[in-house]
Amino acid sequence: MRKLEEVREAKDLMTEAMEWSSFKWLFEKTRVRQTADRANEALDRLNRGVKAKWSAEAKVSYKQLAARSKAQHAVEAEGLEPDQMIGEVHEADIAAERARQAAEELFDKAERQMNLDLAREGCKKAIHSWELHEKAIKKAEAVAEENKGD
Repeated sequence: MRKLEEVREAKDLMTEAMEWSSFKWLFEKTRVRQTADRANEALDRLNRGVKAKWSAEAKVSYKQLAARSKAQHAVEAEGLEPDQMIGEVHEADIAAERARQAAEELFDKAERQMNLDLAREGCKKAIHSWELHEKAIKKAEAVAEENKGD
């Protein structure tokens, strides 16, 4: 997976922001949110682009999994059947989305309460969410590679 400049920039900013004073946070919170939004948008675009390369069968299988309320199962990365690989992508997508929502909720709470500790924790959660999203995209790329062999 190619590294995205928007994500690198956001991770760097979040790492720096964990050391900011309350005063600095007040002036920079808008930039932090905008940078995070750009990173999320870049990851979403890449994710859609990778999945666009999937076979029609893989796309249908993923949509069926997504339609199920809680289709979760653990599988090993090696020797997976295509349907199992798609299931793993689906699980990784869910984990990344949950992490993103948790980070956004924490940032909202930090802003409402003007709580620097919560803002710092939000930075950690945002970085974690991007790492999970990158892992999910790598798994999606593996499905696309598997389709090339067909």
